[in-house]
Amino acid sequence: MREHAKIISPELLKCGTNVWIGEGAVLDASGGLEIGDNTQIGLSVMVWSHSSHQQALKGETGLHRESIIRRPTKIGSNCFIAGPTAVGPGVTIGDGVIISPLSFVQRDLPDGSIYNVNKERSNLEDRIAVLEQQLSELRDRIVD
Repeated sequence: MREHAKIISPELLKCGTNVWIGEGAVLDASGGLEIGDNTQIGLSVMVWSHSSHQQALKGETGLHRESIIRRPTKIGSNCFIAGPTAVGPGVTIGDGVIISPLSFVQRDLPDGSIYNVNKERSNLEDRIAVLEQQLSELRDRIVD
């Protein structure tokens, strides 16, 4: 564990062997956090097992903790999470997963996957372009 890394609720962290945690990382185990063997968590990575967004949206910040949502988060073995990246609460990352820098992971990732937020954005842009083309073709048919 490198300098300035922080573990919230360390008593709820289940950590495998040979895990490397980079400088400035924040690991929130308040909802339960499990990290498998031989995993590397990069610089300034944030791994969350709770979310207080509902508390803020309801105007309850600082009043009580009833609206805070806690969910177990799991990172498998032999993973590499490049920083800075954020992993949302309740996410399960499979074994052998690589996550590219500047990612926000808010869904489960299967074993052996490579998560590249830029590629996902590119795929979304490609799908939008196809839909726009199909819409244009439909408009042309209606006019004719």
